[in-house]
Amino acid sequence: MSARNRLLSIRLLARIVFCITFIANIMLNTANAAPCFKDVKSAYTYLLQKEKLELQASTQMGININRATESELVSLHGIGSSKAQAIILYREMFGDFKTIDDLEKVKGIGPKTIEKNRARLRIHH
Repeated sequence: MSARNRLLSIRLLARIVFCITFIANIMLNTANAAPCFKDVKSAYTYLLQKEKLELQASTQMGININRATESELVSLHGIGSSKAQAIILYREMFGDFKTIDDLEKVKGIGPKTIEKNRARLRIHH
């Protein structure tokens, strides 16, 4: 076999390997892809529902005030967006809460708010 034929064989083999890899990648990505939607509204509705279900699952187990996101904190009674942000800011500045009652150290959070939510609050470090 001449050097030219070897080079052509190597190029052909490289193209075949590339094609097989490319097709395998497409097949894997298609299997893991999000569902297709006929319009933007359907996709938006799907994402909202998915977020709502994830939030429900996390709140049923209780909300860890040391790790909770703003949307999780807002699900608590008497906690709006600004109080949720204040909790997160306090946590970032002073570290994890040691007890649930430490929430009183956050401006705007009083004992009544804590008592309304005590059954749903958790402390994990």
